[in-house]
Amino acid sequence: MGKNSPNTGEEKLDQAIKQWLKHDKNPKTSETVQQLVAEGNVEELRVSFGSRMEFGTAGLRAAMGAGTSRMNDLTIIQTTQGFCSYLEKNFPDLKERGVVIGFDARAHPPSGSSSIRFAKLAAAVFISHGVPVYLFSDITPTPFVPYTVTHLSLCAGIMVTASHNPKQDNGYKVYWANGAQIISPHDKGIASAIEENVEPWPQSWDETIIKDSPLLKDPYADINRDYFQDIQKHCFHREINKASKVKFVHTSVHGVGHTFVQSAFKAFDFAPPLAVAEQKDPDPEFSTVKYPNPEEGKDVLTLSFALADKEGAKIVLANDPDADRLAVAEKQDSGEWKVFSGNELGALLGWWIFTCWKEQNTDPCALKDVYMLASTVSSKILRAIALKEGFHFEETLTGFKWMGNRAKQLLDQRKTVLFAFEEAIGYMCSPSVLDKDGVSAAAVTAELSSYLANRNVTLSQQLKAIYEEYGYHITKASYFICHDSKTIKQLFERLRNFEGENTYPRTCGGFEVCGVRDLTTGYDSSQANKKAVLPSSKSSQMITFTFSNGGVATMRTSGTEPKIKYYTELCAPPGNSDPEQLKVELNSLVDAIVEHFFEPQKNSLKPQPE
Repeated sequence: MGKNSPNTGEEKLDQAIKQWLKHDKNPKTSETVQQLVAEGNVEELRVSFGSRMEFGTAGLRAAMGAGTSRMNDLTIIQTTQGFCSYLEKNFPDLKERGVVIGFDARAHPPSGSSSIRFAKLAAAVFISHGVPVYLFSDITPTPFVPYTVTHLSLCAGIMVTASHNPKQDNGYKVYWANGAQIISPHDKGIASAIEENVEPWPQSWDETIIKDSPLLKDPYADINRDYFQDIQKHCFHREINKASKVKFVHTSVHGVGHTFVQSAFKAFDFAPPLAVAEQKDPDPEFSTVKYPNPEEGKDVLTLSFALADKEGAKIVLANDPDADRLAVAEKQDSGEWKVFSGNELGALLGWWIFTCWKEQNTDPCALKDVYMLASTVSSKILRAIALKEGFHFEETLTGFKWMGNRAKQLLDQRKTVLFAFEEAIGYMCSPSVLDKDGVSAAAVTAELSSYLANRNVTLSQQLKAIYEEYGYHITKASYFICHDSKTIKQLFERLRNFEGENTYPRTCGGFEVCGVRDLTTGYDSSQANKKAVLPSSKSSQMITFTFSNGGVATMRTSGTEPKIKYYTELCAPPGNSDPEQLKVELNSLVDAIVEHFFEPQKNSLKPQPE
């Protein structure tokens, strides 16, 4: 193979490499590719250029590095050119209104990649086309981007982040003019526009054009002021907060959250939370944790527990690196720490937000316009509360893109959307952000905790009280890691053709299946016409089984990680349920699903790390 003339023996691959070398002006990624060509490293070239990153409703998420399959300067420019073109077709006033761009603290020195560099290149693309750009001058939490879109009536928002993914990854998350993440058909429209705009525009590589451009604005100060004013609408017990003796520990897990959670506490009149010193500043290496994801539980919270024990704090609040998620842990009387699951915290926050609303709104007629939302794989505890209290509960497909868009529809109909959540520790406690927001959720959780402490009640005790009043909802969720898409497809196809074509399992171990909903094919056995009510999508796998014992289990693929996830729940009516017995029964059901539906040995599936 010549240095600049790839000869891999695969015409399509050679063409992709040639085009890349012609367009790439980043010396680090360009040299990497030239080196691979010179070495004749066809395998690595295939990995880098075998496909283009797929632009979906979650935008882009991939490792940083050279090639069309990775996040780098050129793929960011191409993506932004496509997005800009698509926006021009959809918004005649794009050049008056503009877009907002935010970024986290990720960086990948070997390829010269970083979130701030990607954000500046994206800004240069828009400005070169005469589009105003509100580019944050410093790192921000992801929720600030959708907030800014709504607050300033912009056409779109971009957040450069890979959230809680491993350190080598980055992402490009897109919000529409309604302030919610994009849903279909916008993803397909943007993907097509990217393909039509792969050649860099004349000024796309010139990030100096943004420096003195009148089209560049910095929203940082204004949004920091206005956001923290807006979330104060959800502060109902300022006097209790001021006098609170509850000590909180907060970790931002090497991400962006520290400053903003401190400000949120100030907005609610709390003393500042104690910050985990080793994790409070942004660190692209995430040097103290194996996975920068508080959803993984106690491993990520080791330093938080140590600080809390030392300072006598009873509650730990943890954001993921882009601060759109929140994990909460409470020290029990036994000395053990309980990390609340996303469903448990959803129950607590849902109960609390409704309780606060009820105190402010004594007219029973107002209830008919009140809504709460949750994703279909999350606990149905809000449904139980809604049934008893008289407000509306709706479930959506998995992901906040669906809840954000549905919330916006309801708000436009003058409805009140109090709360939305997903089991993956995502909470929307304020409709001023139509996405999950770990910053406002931290302040609301602190107020809930202080209010309860004032009555000598712990979060764990209140959770038990909620379950006793509305019925126990015992949940268990986990995942298997699988990098082979063929294995994943075969696993789900086996379930769809279990005892012959188009037949689903009727039993799972000793458990009888009484209903199946397949949102990949659109089938639902519980509907008269056998068609699912929620939208279906062939691009992802998702099957829900309902069991005769009241158990529900959903198996689905992740849109951003090589995982097959499962979510299970056993619901009992209010009354004399024995939660320990329910747990035993749910564990047996999970064991049966793993053995009979996942078949981990046969499919070489790697379980969630302990």
